[in-house]
This record gives sequence, C-alpha cells and structure tokens, in this order.
Amino acid sequence: MGKEDYRKAFKLGKKDYQTRMLQGEKPILEVLDDILPDRTSYSETPIGLVQIPIEQIVGTKTVARSSSFAGNFMPILREDTEFANKWSNLFDSQVEEGIRDPIKVYEYMYKFYVVEGNKRVSVMKYSGAVSILGNVIRIVPKRSEEKENKIYYEFLDFYRVAPINYIWFTREGCFAKLQEAVGKEPDEVWTDEELLKFSSIYTRFSAEYRAKGGDKLKISPGDAFLAFITLYGYDFIDEMTTSEMQELIAKSWEEFVLLGEESDIDLKMKPTQKKKSLLDILHLSASTPRKLKIAFIYEKTPGTSAWTYAHELGRLHLEQTFPEEVHTVSYENGTQENIDFLLEDAINSGCDLIFTTTPPFAQASVKAAIENPKIPILNCSLNTSHRYIRTYYSRMYEAKFLMGAIAGAMAENNKLMYIADYPIYGSIANINAFALGAKMINPRAKVYLEWTAKKEVDVDEKIRETGASCVSGRDMVIPEDASRFFGIYHIDEGRPRNFAMPLWHWGKFYEQLIWTIMDGTWKYDDETSMKKAINYWWGMSEGVIDVVLSKYIPIGVKRLAGLLKTTISTGGFDPFSGILYSQTGVVVDDPNRSLSPEEIMTMDWLAENVIGSIPDTEELKEQAEPVIKQQGVKKKEG
Repeated sequence: MGKEDYRKAFKLGKKDYQTRMLQGEKPILEVLDDILPDRTSYSETPIGLVQIPIEQIVGTKTVARSSSFAGNFMPILREDTEFANKWSNLFDSQVEEGIRDPIKVYEYMYKFYVVEGNKRVSVMKYSGAVSILGNVIRIVPKRSEEKENKIYYEFLDFYRVAPINYIWFTREGCFAKLQEAVGKEPDEVWTDEELLKFSSIYTRFSAEYRAKGGDKLKISPGDAFLAFITLYGYDFIDEMTTSEMQELIAKSWEEFVLLGEESDIDLKMKPTQKKKSLLDILHLSASTPRKLKIAFIYEKTPGTSAWTYAHELGRLHLEQTFPEEVHTVSYENGTQENIDFLLEDAINSGCDLIFTTTPPFAQASVKAAIENPKIPILNCSLNTSHRYIRTYYSRMYEAKFLMGAIAGAMAENNKLMYIADYPIYGSIANINAFALGAKMINPRAKVYLEWTAKKEVDVDEKIRETGASCVSGRDMVIPEDASRFFGIYHIDEGRPRNFAMPLWHWGKFYEQLIWTIMDGTWKYDDETSMKKAINYWWGMSEGVIDVVLSKYIPIGVKRLAGLLKTTISTGGFDPFSGILYSQTGVVVDDPNRSLSPEEIMTMDWLAENVIGSIPDTEELKEQAEPVIKQQGVKKKEG
C-alpha cells in the first residue's frame, strides 16, 4: 500500500514542481536559513509541544532536505531510492498506528520550518491531516515599522491570552478586533473550552470559505472570518448549520472581495451626471408607475435630537418635492437591540429604499441588504467600507471653516471654544477647519476644545474657565428645546447672542439621490464603481451644506463669509490647502498641496491653535461606544 501511495504522492510533487517552474517560482521547499535576517536582528524562544497547522508548514530549516520535496511537500525522488522506501514504510506505519513522535520545527512569521520530521510532514500532508504535534522554537524579529512586523507583534500579544496559531491577518489591528468580536476583554485569557469552541467555528468557516474559492482572493481566511463574525455575531455563527453557513458565505462574498482591494471605497464628491435627452426628462415620471416607498430609521426623535431633526426635515423636503412620486415613513428611537426588527418591518411593509441615519446602524444595514439584495439601503456614515450598502455624509468641514472665520472676526479676546460630541471620522476635520478659518482672520485666535461625550465634563464650567468670547456649540436648535446655545454664539450677561449656524440640508441630498434612482444614474454608479464601496460625500457646491448668518453679524463680516462660501463652492479655495501645522509639527510643507479627501476624512491630528486633545475610548461615556466602534478615529502611533 505504501509504495502505491508513494507513486501518487510523487505525481503530485512533480505536478507542483512543474507548475512552480512555469510560474517562475522556486519549485522546492523554502529554506529558513535563506530568509532569516542577521543573527543580531532576532531572538529565539522555545514554546514547547504545539499542534502545528499542516498548511502553515512551508519548508525546512536548512537546505539539506529541501530538494527532496516539491514546494507542496510532496516527494520528487525516484521510487527506487532509499528515501522512497522510507517514505512508503512511514506511510504504512501512519495508517496502522498513526504518527506519534513529534517533529521539531522553527516558527517564523506565522510559518513553520522543519528541523526533524520532513517525511512525517510529507506523509501527513498527503493524508490530508489538519495538524501535527511538534516541538516549536519561535524566532522573533526585532520590532520595526514594517506592516508585517507590526501585525506579527499583534499576534504575539494575542497568543499570550489565546494560544492560537492557525489564524492570521493582512491588516493591522485585527487581532485586537478578534478578541473583542468573541466577547473578550483586551487582556482576558481564554479558557480551554473557549479555545475548543473557536477552533470548531473557525475550522467550519474556513472549510466552507475555501470550498467557495476563498484561496483565490487577496485576503487571508482570518480576514474573512473576522469580517463574518463582526457582521453576524460570534455566537450566532456558532449555532448555524453547515448549509446555513454555506448560504450566508455565498451571500456575503462581495464583502470578502472588497477586503482585498487596495482602494476599497469609491468616493463620490458630487452627484454623477448622466446625459438626459428632453424626451427622457418629459417621460421620467412615467417610468415610475407607482410611488417609491422610502423608510427613514432614526436613532432618536426629531424633537429631542438636532441630528434626527435635520434628517426629518430632509424627509419632509422629499414629500414636498415629489408629492406624486414618493411616499415616506419614519421609525424613531432605533437602538442596537431593535434595529434589526425596524429594518425587517420596513422591508416587510414594502419599502423600496431605506435610509438608516446614524453610523451605529451600518452593520445591521449590511445584514439586511445581504438578505434583501433588491432593496437599496443607505447608511449615514463616513469612510465606511461595505459593498452591499451605500453610505452618505456631508462635507461639513466647509461650513465649519466659514464659521471659524466668522468666530475669529467676532472674538473680542482671541479665545474661542469649540464643543464637539464624538471623535469620529469627519469630526476632527470640522474642528481643524474651524481653527484654520479662525486663524486666517485672526492669527492670534486660540480654539479651546471640549467633548460632550467625555465622562464627567461640565461644558458650561469649561466655557467660564477659558473665558471664551465666542463659542461653537451644537449645530442647530431642536423643537423641544428652546435653548439658544447653538451654532456660534457670544455670551452676553449669561444669555447667548447667536452669530451663525451651520445647516445640514439633507433634503437637498435626498432629492438629488432620488433623481438618480428615477433617471437610472443609481445603477450607473454601481457599474462604474466595480467592486468598491460607494460613499457619497457632498458639500456646499451640491447645496447640502450651508451657513445661516444672524442680524448681529457686521456687514463686512457677512461680505467676507459670502466671498469664502462662493470660492469654496466653486472650487476656488480649499480649507485644507497650503502649509499646515498640527500641535506637534508640520503636517504639510508644500504650499501648493491640498489634502486628499481620504486624508481629510481620517484626520487624527489637531491644528496648532487648538487647545485640547482627541480623547481615548476609555475617557468616553458608555453611550458613545456604538458610534466609536463603528466610526471612531484611529489615532496613529508615533
């Protein structure tokens, strides 16, 4: 039996050898000694007996036995050799008794290289084994700024609490996300039972993922697994049958494809223009035989939340603009606990289009979109990468720059206060744009930054402490609150005097988006974006952002604001252009350069004239957790 199996293994080896040769790859086993850095650049750590994933054993420690095997560890020496005879006898022994003696290997950057036991590995790979017992010495390279090195050190931190060596990632931060996704605290040690449960779930997923063709994608099975359990929930996946998992993996496939794209977001900075004939325009409404039913799902109520109120005004604008073509419904007080139910209700009630108006609803929106591919779902968030939904946001930083300029002109003592809510994508750009606008008009202006989402913060007391003569508060008034503490205001004898207010004109956004659906441009966006997520990020030029000025603004300041608005809207001026300084030094040293949209969205620094900092997650209130988890700014180290 052993000799016949050797012949089969030999054929597999020769086939792999020839394939690698044709592809210009090394046809035999990798040799660890050939790839190790200088001896002073790494250390060795014995970690004892470990079950080693067979697929991650890729070569030998030294060159001695590397030429006896093809790159897939199948033998390539003739059948009449002593090597072939020993391989055949070992195979027979494995069938009768199993492989009991552990091999000896080195581990280096997730991969394993054999010192003793090459034929045992070959036999086990041929037999389809998942793992083999081995005595492992780990080679740990010195820390560096290389991406692979950083990910490996994240693995080492993870391994200390969960000795799992069969999952790896291609992006930074994933091991910490995995720890969170399975319900563990950052440094919480896994029990043996939890390790067995994880092994079972991951093994089932990776088998179905590979069967679907996952090895052809640009990501690791670990990348796909993390995305999968983040979307659907770890325990939910555990309870799935094999057929249910197969079906859900197939439905979620474009999410996995998207993970492998270098540029995974197609950012639409303005509405896509599609040439329409006069006949198209005249018969546009005729192409929509029934009213579009559109659902808006809110986190709070329009009466208690300025954010929700702004979207509610947008919904009403749609009703007024398209009285014959559109019918809308709204759902209030959405939570992480009921969002799935609200989406399901909207779908079951026959909605043709759904807007979820806050970042924490993004994950639920993706799940609903995967299950209902014919119903477009959009989530109001920034820099969110999902293929099955589209996301939208407004370039509020353009308005904040104007407001900063106004505040700088109106500040009596050069002290301004900026009250922010959450440190999420877009909010840092708003702060910095405000600070840059203030500095442009008043070079001595200082912006004192405070966050309402921080624990035990008294904003009113902070305003009094700084003595700020101008404050940038929440963006707009809400119906159930008669307070005038919104927009830019000056406190005069304890009462606010409002100077200006930024305006989120969501109605303009929703109106233009509905036009794209009715005229067919919606599908055109999808075709041109190929395998990317679609994010709409429109600003003043599209009418979705504006600034309202009060009667207390001097005529000269009004004229200045009008000039800035015109130049920004027409593309004549970019708030984030030229030389830029942060609190710690130069950000941009080229006077002719402007920050890219991606750099603006993901800012993790504050302008030099800002007094304050970006809070860590631990400093924030518990209710901030959902939005921070979905949209929180990732501060870079160093």
